[in-house]
Amino acid sequence: MNTMVLTKTADDISSMRVRGAGRIARTAALALQEYGASLECKTLAAFVDEMQNAAEILCKTRPTAVSLPNAVRYVMQGVRGAGTLEEAQQALNDRATTFIHDSQEAVQKIADIAARQFPDDAVIMTHCNSQVAIACIVRAHEQGRVREVYATEVRPRNQGYITIQMLSDAGVPVNFIVDSAARSFMPKVDLVITGTDAVTANGAVVNKIGTSQIALCAHEARKPFIVAAETYKFAPRTILGERIPIEERPAEEVTGSGRQLPPGVTVKNPAFDVTPPAYVDLIITEIGAFAPSYAPVVIRDHLGWDISEFQKEYAFTHQYGE
Repeated sequence: MNTMVLTKTADDISSMRVRGAGRIARTAALALQEYGASLECKTLAAFVDEMQNAAEILCKTRPTAVSLPNAVRYVMQGVRGAGTLEEAQQALNDRATTFIHDSQEAVQKIADIAARQFPDDAVIMTHCNSQVAIACIVRAHEQGRVREVYATEVRPRNQGYITIQMLSDAGVPVNFIVDSAARSFMPKVDLVITGTDAVTANGAVVNKIGTSQIALCAHEARKPFIVAAETYKFAPRTILGERIPIEERPAEEVTGSGRQLPPGVTVKNPAFDVTPPAYVDLIITEIGAFAPSYAPVVIRDHLGWDISEFQKEYAFTHQYGE
């Protein structure tokens, strides 16, 4: 994989040809692995420099999805800690392979845990296209616990069409609704489950735009709002008070490329919003289900971050802080 191919991978992530926090993280890990295998460096220093540049290119693509820098950090730790070129190359290959495997396995572990939270004959609502949330619904449906699902359209990128296709392929009955109809159908729902792109240190959830409104509706209707999140989606730097930037997407996603707006009109197209922890009943990870207040423990004990480490991290980790 040369620099041109690496740049194309970064563009695929940035343009959302590769979408979903888990897929983005795995794609980045694989890109680093393949790029490292293509290098013909003669020294450890040259190899580390090349890999650092590759890591920075990838981390710049999606500022909100902390799964990306967390994946890159995990893979690059082995490269930076190696004593020889051969050790760095082996560590890169091993850690990328491990991350990809563990990421995929985490989805199934979360699905097993989440299915126990579904009541019998459950009616579920979900928002956006989350591989892990869909896996939870499908697992519960396989156990005979899901009657039907309400899935939102997810304007302006319409990720809901992917969700309804995946659920339909799994044999799950689905109702497809526009985003603004979520409150109207909430009384029919037993619980809401979504994925997330990031979980902050205080347990707030950063997910596709519209998630916070649905969580508010669920809170009002006293319906459980559950978030399915692999542990690498937790945002370590938020411990220091850094905020996760909300990605602003192009106006053409909302208006279409051929529409002229009246003078003085500006399109605002944030890709994500923040759901307060007060509206989140449960976060389900591959290591267990817990309240949002448990987020700092995950960051400290499972991701292995301590505050002093932030001062020594490479500049590319700032891509998801402000």
